Amino acid sequence: MRKSLLFLAFTLSLIYSNVAYSQKEKNQEEWISLFNGKDLHDWIVKIHHHETGDNYGNTFRVEDGIIKVRYDQYDKFNERFGHLYYKQPFSYYHLRFEYRFTGEWRKDAPEYTNLNRGVMFHSQDPRSMPKEQDWPISIEFQLLGGLEAGKSRPTGNMCSPGTNVVYQSRIDPRHCIESSSKTYYGDQWVTGELIVLGDSLITHIINGDTVLQYTKPQIGGGVANHYDPAIKIDGKPLKEGFIALQSEGQPVDFRKVEIVNLEGSMAPRSKKP
Repeated sequence: MRKSLLFLAFTLSLIYSNVAYSQKEKNQEEWISLFNGKDLHDWIVKIHHHETGDNYGNTFRVEDGIIKVRYDQYDKFNERFGHLYYKQPFSYYHLRFEYRFTGEWRKDAPEYTNLNRGVMFHSQDPRSMPKEQDWPISIEFQLLGGLEAGKSRPTGNMCSPGTNVVYQSRIDPRHCIESSSKTYYGDQWVTGELIVLGDSLITHIINGDTVLQYTKPQIGGGVANHYDPAIKIDGKPLKEGFIALQSEGQPVDFRKVEIVNLEGSMAPRSKKP
C-alpha cells in the first residue's frame, strides 16, 4: 500500500509539473451540471434490443430532481441492459455524481446485476450501436453495494467492455479490476468522482478517497457483443468518448451529475515553432 501511495504521489507530481496550467485558466474552471434536474433533454437512451432513443418502459425518468432507473413497466427483463448518454463526448475532465441503490433487484435479471450499476465513459457514440449490441465499447466506473454483512464488496471498480487498460505497468487481462474502497450498504448516497486525462491517467474517487488508478485506455478485449466491426479497432487509444449512466436490473438513483471540462488546461499542447 505504501509503495502504491508513493507511486500515486510521484505520478501526480509529474502530471501537474509538466502541464502549462495558468492561474487565469484555473479561475475559469467551474462545475457544470449535466443534469438540469427537470428532464432528460440533453441525454440519449440506448437499451439492448431497442433502437437508439427508445426509452423502453420509461426506464430512465426524472422525479423529485433525481434521475431514477426503474423497471416497474417491464413485463420481463430480457437482458434489456440500458445506458443513458450525455449528448456530447469529453476527453479531459473531472466528473462528479451521487448515487444510491434503492428498491428491489429484478430476479429475472442476471445474478451479477444485484446491487450493481455503472457509469460508462470514453464510450462509443450510442448512435453507432446496432439494435442488438448489449454493451457499449467503453470503460466502466463500476458501482457495487454490499450484499452480505462483513463481506467486502468494494465500489468504484473498473470494468472494460470491448476495451483494455494498463494497470501496474501492463495491460491487465481481467474484465474488472477491484478498487480499494470500503463496502457501502443500504440506500445511502455515495459520491463518485472520475478524473480522466485523455488516453493517459484515469483516477477513480469514492467519497473523497482515491481508490483506483490506471492508464492508456484502448479498444480491445471482449464482453461487448454484436457491435459494428468497423467501430472495434483493437489497440486504438481511447482519447475521448461519451459518458453514460447504466441500467442492469437494479433500481438506482443519480443526482448532481456535474463536470469540470479540463480541455485546454490539462490537455497537452503543441509546442510553438
